[in-house]
Amino acid sequence: MTKLRILLPLLVGLTGCDAWLFRANFEDVEPALLYKAAKLSEAPESISQLKVLNWNIKYGGARLVFFWECEGTRYSMTKAEVRGNLDAVAEFIRQVDPDVLILQEVDRNSTRSVYIDQTQYLLDATDLNYGAYASQHRVDFLPSDGMGHVDFGNAILTRWPITKATRIALPLVEEYPAYYRYLYLKRHILEARIDVPGVDDFRAVNTHLEAFSDDGTKREQIDQLQDELTRMDKAGALFVASGDLNSLPPGTAKLKDFPDDCPGRFEPDDYSGEEDWLDGLFENFSSAMSLEDVENNPEAWFSYTGDPDEGLTRTLDYQFTNGTWVEGESYVMQDDDQGGYTTLPLSDHAPVQAVLEVSQ
Repeated sequence: MTKLRILLPLLVGLTGCDAWLFRANFEDVEPALLYKAAKLSEAPESISQLKVLNWNIKYGGARLVFFWECEGTRYSMTKAEVRGNLDAVAEFIRQVDPDVLILQEVDRNSTRSVYIDQTQYLLDATDLNYGAYASQHRVDFLPSDGMGHVDFGNAILTRWPITKATRIALPLVEEYPAYYRYLYLKRHILEARIDVPGVDDFRAVNTHLEAFSDDGTKREQIDQLQDELTRMDKAGALFVASGDLNSLPPGTAKLKDFPDDCPGRFEPDDYSGEEDWLDGLFENFSSAMSLEDVENNPEAWFSYTGDPDEGLTRTLDYQFTNGTWVEGESYVMQDDDQGGYTTLPLSDHAPVQAVLEVSQ
């Protein structure tokens, strides 16, 4: 690895080297990959409401503890583990029956998950018909930590055809050295235009923002997300924007020293200094959870934990729209009492449901 650290800054500086090196780079704006279920299910031709589910599914890893988590030792999964975990995820999706499913941490062609294309797998195992995928981390061979071939990112699945899908690059973490930045995650916004009945221009937006940086990159990514949503709003589109923002809601009291923090590859989470970073999103768009909801019952909106024995410890997952959410239909699907399902065994994140009003 020492030689690699010496050579990579030189290699990645060579013009055009990415095509023959690790293929880790992306264009600023490029088409996303489009998918279609092997067998199409009948989709409604008229709707008044649209159920949207947002979920970080942890590569189909359920509660396996990978090497970067706490004291985890796992680098990869067996085919039986991946299929078993994805089947449980698919069963949950079928029961909830969303119209639009927005997923983060979806593997497409990774050594870690035995090269199963999880977008296609979930399309074929549910009543959703069409999908779009954009990679967040694509490296032909990652020469560390037993990772090998990596391709994971964000996906949008829906009942109706996707007419266009675009990957929009977000700022990179500048504090990392060149060799690390080249092989590191490339965060983005995935925008999909969906042929929703009764809506002239409907767009689903998916993103997964930076978690580990001290140079203000995450703030820049949040600002760009807000700018993109403002652009869509001004264009007259109706949108839902969902994702794992790796940020706490404005007004959150506890910013560090979470009970699920433990020794591991990364420093414990500390959101100090980020208290107002999501203000613009909450002020300009409608959130599935209001800040009053968070203040009155913050635990009900917790959506993440690094340790299932501690339960969910903080809110990282969100849904926004420039339309109107149906009152009483937005919540984090934590357990039998909230959402009707126990989701903690399925991922380190809980799903967030919201229902959008659609005018006919």
